[in-house]
Amino acid sequence: MQKIENPAGEGVVVWLTRREGGRESGPPTAPVYMATAVFVQGSEEEVQPGWPASADQLSILLQETERLDEEHRRCLVGFLAPELAFPHMRPGAELVVLEGPRTVAQLRIETVRGPGGGTSA
Repeated sequence: MQKIENPAGEGVVVWLTRREGGRESGPPTAPVYMATAVFVQGSEEEVQPGWPASADQLSILLQETERLDEEHRRCLVGFLAPELAFPHMRPGAELVVLEGPRTVAQLRIETVRGPGGGTSA
């Protein structure tokens, strides 16, 4: 995928370093990065064993629009099933980005573009 056609919103992603357990190769370089993500709903890690890998996951798409520094990137945010994400989408909402059970990044939503937003290849 080269572009998120109808982004659900915009946010800032913070990529974990390899030392922090992030991606071995560093932040992705593909035009659109696809992974799974979990919305942070309070302190799930204290009440749900194995959180975030055990939580309900959504397929997320991230398209970098600006490199703020080595780990921080502004991006467009999309979902393969946006109707599942929109109940949780609001400025300030946080997501954990996963590759399998491993956390590789954290995302903070800055703007929401509306429930019609989705993705298109």
